[in-house]
Amino acid sequence: MLTQTDNELLTKTGPGTPMGEVFRRFWQPALLSSELPAPDCDPIRLRLLGENLVAYRDTNGDVGVMDFYCPHRRAGMFFGRNEECGLRCVYHGWKFDKDGNCTDMPSEPAESNFKDKVKITAYPAEEAGDVVWIYMGPAESKPALPDFEWTKVPSENRVVTRWIQQSNCMQAAEGEIDTSHVSFNHRWFNMKNAPDSVKSLPRRENKDGKQLNLMDGAPHLTVNETNYGFTYGSRRAVEDEGYYWRITQFLLPMYSLIPSPDWPRGGRGWVPIDDENISVIQYSYNAERPFTKLEREHRRSSPEGLKYGKFTLDDGYIIDTFIPARLPENDYLIDREMQRNDNYTGIASGREQDMAMTDTMGAVADRTKEHLGTSDTAIIAARRILLKLARDLQEGTEPYAPQHPEVFAVRAIDVVDHEGDFDKLMVEHSALSKTTF
Repeated sequence: MLTQTDNELLTKTGPGTPMGEVFRRFWQPALLSSELPAPDCDPIRLRLLGENLVAYRDTNGDVGVMDFYCPHRRAGMFFGRNEECGLRCVYHGWKFDKDGNCTDMPSEPAESNFKDKVKITAYPAEEAGDVVWIYMGPAESKPALPDFEWTKVPSENRVVTRWIQQSNCMQAAEGEIDTSHVSFNHRWFNMKNAPDSVKSLPRRENKDGKQLNLMDGAPHLTVNETNYGFTYGSRRAVEDEGYYWRITQFLLPMYSLIPSPDWPRGGRGWVPIDDENISVIQYSYNAERPFTKLEREHRRSSPEGLKYGKFTLDDGYIIDTFIPARLPENDYLIDREMQRNDNYTGIASGREQDMAMTDTMGAVADRTKEHLGTSDTAIIAARRILLKLARDLQEGTEPYAPQHPEVFAVRAIDVVDHEGDFDKLMVEHSALSKTTF
């Protein structure tokens, strides 16, 4: 368990918070490139790290991200005119470019130089992997984009989706590095009634057709800290076949790479909208070939799909985002007959099975009341690393990983081996953890 002080340090990422300063040293995957489909298209609203923002694609095709509020009288820039390489506030006509410069101020005399003294907060934006990335930290510390393999493969080899989730980023990220829950929360008793999106997922089985990740509900965990976060090995005993190893990557500050016995592979990034909501970026990719049409359909985040719409936050601010069909207010469409006969949870989608667990911990989980066990080794490590980063940054020590984008060029590993020692296993299979792009 954590103290209340440490829980707040871990989970608060707004402006001026220690963990918020850590996150601002990293590029944030803010939205899909397709959400801004053409030059001078409609702007969209978003919130990142507790800041209300507007994103738009200018006449040159470049993405601009700026403060929601015009610096003149604080009117909403979302209602602005997207024209001639800038966003113009419709209240008094003040216009700003993607760098935050005021390029026109028609409400002031022509001879005035007031526009040269006014800027709007604007953040650098770049595109990679069909995603718009935003950097919100100090200009002098701006790094290159991280070398994630999924951003390097051709677009046809990649499926990226995004959706809103109603919880703090940490409990969702912790669910991603909790390997023992796979044996329970994602268990299907009757696979023939599973949706096609579940049936299509790669899974490793023994000669009798049993899923290896269901054969040992108490895996042995080993965590090795790295300069990008950590890698951890989950060792399950699988009878005479030795051990089933799932080697998961946790990449700072909140990304995952999930092991799979075959392509495609992928993971997620848990981007804080604020302390109680996250924008989830899910990436699935194949380094060897393009996805088929059917494979793309199966890699949607939910069997019911996502709808793009307006989501209202608790304080009344609206964001434009993808909204899942399964939400807390409809109990994630739980089907109790399915739970009795077909799977462990009564929820058809693996992604929403996790959402139902992590979101219902409360918007910010109370970690002072936890009772952690050996299966939580990776979660404990993630908390320790992030808390140390926040405290070190307060003391003036900048985080290493964002300034070294090459450290993110890694893969997760899924193997069956008679080797029971994690370090020896990683030496034996070191080639599997390296990327090709």
